[in-house]
Amino acid sequence: MTDTNNPNTPGDIPPGIPEEATAVVGVTPPPPEDFSKEKIGALLLKFTTLTQEQLDEALQTQKNEPDGLLGEILLKKNYIHPHDIIKVVCHQMNIPFTNDIKIDEIDSNIVKDIPINYAKHHEVLPIVDTDFYVTIVISDPFKENVINDLSNIFRKEIKILVSSPLKIQEAINRVYEKANQNLVDSIEDEFEENLDLDGPIDILDATADEAPVIRFVNSIIFRAVKERASDIHIEPYEKDTVYRFRINGVMQEILRQPKKTHAAVSSRIKVMAKLDIAEKRLPQDGRIKIKIAGKDIDIRLSTTPVQNGERIVMRILEKSNTILELEALGFRGKVLNNLEELSKRKHGVLYVTGPTGHGKTTTLFAILKRINTPDKMIITVEDPVEYEIPGISQIQVNSKIELTFAIALRSILRQNPDVVMVGETRDQETAEMAINASLTGHFVLSTLHTNDASSAPTRLIDMGVQPFLISSSLVAVLAQRLIRVLCDECKKPVEITEYQKNLLGIEDAIPADATVFEPIGCPKCNSTGYSGRTCVAELLMITDEIRALILKQSDASTIKRMAVKQGMKTLRTDAIDKVFRGITSIDEMMRAINSEDIES
Repeated sequence: MTDTNNPNTPGDIPPGIPEEATAVVGVTPPPPEDFSKEKIGALLLKFTTLTQEQLDEALQTQKNEPDGLLGEILLKKNYIHPHDIIKVVCHQMNIPFTNDIKIDEIDSNIVKDIPINYAKHHEVLPIVDTDFYVTIVISDPFKENVINDLSNIFRKEIKILVSSPLKIQEAINRVYEKANQNLVDSIEDEFEENLDLDGPIDILDATADEAPVIRFVNSIIFRAVKERASDIHIEPYEKDTVYRFRINGVMQEILRQPKKTHAAVSSRIKVMAKLDIAEKRLPQDGRIKIKIAGKDIDIRLSTTPVQNGERIVMRILEKSNTILELEALGFRGKVLNNLEELSKRKHGVLYVTGPTGHGKTTTLFAILKRINTPDKMIITVEDPVEYEIPGISQIQVNSKIELTFAIALRSILRQNPDVVMVGETRDQETAEMAINASLTGHFVLSTLHTNDASSAPTRLIDMGVQPFLISSSLVAVLAQRLIRVLCDECKKPVEITEYQKNLLGIEDAIPADATVFEPIGCPKCNSTGYSGRTCVAELLMITDEIRALILKQSDASTIKRMAVKQGMKTLRTDAIDKVFRGITSIDEMMRAINSEDIES
């Protein structure tokens, strides 16, 4: 048996791959040559991307620095990576090295006793478990303490494979993700069988018997993230609790649990959000920060007392530094060109309007991405900060210390920014400050809750903002909706009927190059017929004629008629265009676009 206390000598390391591990990794055992007698430079040439010219340059440097080690010189010059040294040593000592870890072949149960944080920190992953030994893949084969830890956990001999840190981290994320999915599939029955809820439970004092509550909540959150749900709804009724996800803007029932389980689940979620678990009569709001398979997840929590308990809604925000371009969001043609021009403005206010959860903030950040250059000073006020962007100063509002949008906005104007983004205009004070900021030489972006672009000026007037301030500062209003995109794998072309033409108000003939599709459903799209969402938009540019109507306090329909006369493409028109281009279906358009938008 291998002496796991000292795995670092050539005799202690298996000369090749364990036979059971050949299905899990693709690796060629080290050749039979005696590499121990070769110099490190020759080995680096053989097993890394180092060139002869780079090696000669480093050797010349070493002559001038007699005490310098060749490996350190090559690292300083960025000719090799730290792991290249490990790779060469592995070949010297006949330790198998691989960069092909077949993740689908790894049994995820092998990691059940090893926390993911431990695996990621030490860059180690067990891949094969036999009766006599466990094979692991590790980035540094000389971490004796890690090998000893795993030997104690498995009570077996440890055999070693070496791989690059990047490959190991990727494998860890995917194997633990698979392990969590197995938990999702098995936990629900176990939850009901093992949990005895005759009385109220304080999750803070939970014992091993209550562990299924924690595991069940984790499984629900993991499943929601995996299925790309934007919201989790937990709804208590008279006899059971219904769990629903909002996926691509559509609610879907996931499972039902006995009513008696609801109090424990509610308490567990409140503990995660640091809320008062004893308060069940008043609404509460909170935030939960978690990490799933290496991804940072931010959850906004809202609890509301209803007749049969507390209704819980969790908004899932995947923290990301990836900002999509406007083109990728679905903007094109005249709207895209106008947004491009607006992003170059020095002052004015641009509002993005639409219902909650329809991508307003994402669109604002796509615009900010075009503005974000070293010569611009950009500050945002958000609730919460959804995207963390280098080069942009971002402020998180905090109602507990009365740091509101208005107070934060008043403060940042003293910071002399060029561009200000206000997450949401909720009241007269915030609206007036944003408008005044634009009048003093700032470009301001914000969101507003209205059904269409032409309703934004009247909404601001209803808030108490003077019409002359709106007309002199507002430069454009972008209204948008998110509609589901047809799955390319299963969508089917159909002929549009006269009834559908009348339903949509299509009087003109369908364009010759138009193709209308309908959803079918396949395994790739979970039998929904749709995969992902795209944006439908209308952009109201504030012209002199529109300004005159705002000063007269004209209603939204009058403003819209003038805008359409001047060439504005309405939500209805953009949606029909996407139907004719085969992006979405007629049914989805009718679901996503309000009837008043279609009739306008």
